[in-house]
Amino acid sequence: MKTTNRLNSLRPARRSGIFLALLASVIFAAPIAFVVAGDTNSPPAQVEPVKPAKNVAKKKLTGAELYQINCNRCHAERYPTEFTSAQWKSIVTHMRVRANIPAAQAREILKYLQQDSGN
Repeated sequence: MKTTNRLNSLRPARRSGIFLALLASVIFAAPIAFVVAGDTNSPPAQVEPVKPAKNVAKKKLTGAELYQINCNRCHAERYPTEFTSAQWKSIVTHMRVRANIPAAQAREILKYLQQDSGN
């Protein structure tokens, strides 16, 4: 009874705003409840894996491209001539762990950097 009196004392615009907010929360919460509840008696649906197209060739990225992709995420690129070959090996080993770079990609990056390094 008290709640009804409180709502009646609000301006009509505020009452409609409150009503729309409640309606929106019900509309958006209802599909989530249905998805979560689901049918627990049936076995999970089998999802077929997506197969890549047969004629599409995978493009292998070069060491320079991998260097740009991985190193530009956190800091500006360094020129290969800034360090010696041995320094680049140490840097790439360290950054491979920090940036979680796969071993094959790290080898390509190191090869690129050592090619043009400032020996």
